Amino acid sequence: MKKNIIAIDLGSNSVRFLKMNCETKERVGEFTKTVRTADGLATTGRIGKGALQRIVFAIKEAQEIIDFSDARVKAVTTEAIRQASNGQEILDEIEKETGVKFDIINGVDEAKYALKAAQNRLELLGQRPKSFMLVDIGGGSTELIFHYGGEKSFSKSFKVGIVTVTQRFKSIPAIAEAMPVLMNPLRQYYNEVLAQHGAVEVFIATAGTPTTIAAMKQGMEYTTYDANKIHGTILTQKDLVNQLTVLLSMSDEERIKAVGVGREDLIVSGVLIYDELYNMSGFNESVVIDDGIREGVAFDACSSC
Repeated sequence: MKKNIIAIDLGSNSVRFLKMNCETKERVGEFTKTVRTADGLATTGRIGKGALQRIVFAIKEAQEIIDFSDARVKAVTTEAIRQASNGQEILDEIEKETGVKFDIINGVDEAKYALKAAQNRLELLGQRPKSFMLVDIGGGSTELIFHYGGEKSFSKSFKVGIVTVTQRFKSIPAIAEAMPVLMNPLRQYYNEVLAQHGAVEVFIATAGTPTTIAAMKQGMEYTTYDANKIHGTILTQKDLVNQLTVLLSMSDEERIKAVGVGREDLIVSGVLIYDELYNMSGFNESVVIDDGIREGVAFDACSSC
């Protein structure tokens, strides 16, 4: 059995690669690329040829940067492929072009991997909250995960994501107006869980929007982004308002420099979703971590070997 694992998470906006040594848990390679998997999905119900080409190119680029020869590969994909009527066709073509076979995981597994990654990072940060809410704001969906210690966890996936919302409503005012209604199912689930199991101590946020806002707060740009400086960052609701104001005042070129190509038109939707999570939960701050599904997949694969 090879001691290294390469975990790949193909999301609705990005594809993320992590190579880990299972014996030492050392990260020995990583790569991320914006591929906009869900581009056009909201209107066509399909993954387009352009997205397929971007995904294939990104995987081939990763294969040049990271040594795949001494590692097992565990590749998963989430909401965009789940929703797309041609999802399996796309995955078959990706495997034909790159040799990488993806498994479509459901919202339960998505939450399981995100939780595993968050628990590991909290341990490394020396933080041991008795309970927490973990939110994963993705391109095609948002996951709410509640953890009350031990094996007591509850989760649900909602079809509210930064790519699909952006493409469905087109303008920022339209997105802002629709957001409270879009988030009603999340609000109801939040209230149901707390009514049955009690309040949680900490709000933890992961995925591109929280990490981007945390980076902006620390003065980083896309090219100077450092995940190690993001883990544990505290973001208040006021921080969101402040950074959204900054983003809206930027030119297109400045916004691309700040958040990266292919993300500049999506980040506002992400901030509006994030802001509504503060409103519905009553928290005034959240802890941001960069680790997500790919880290959870890597830890899970290592523990099973």
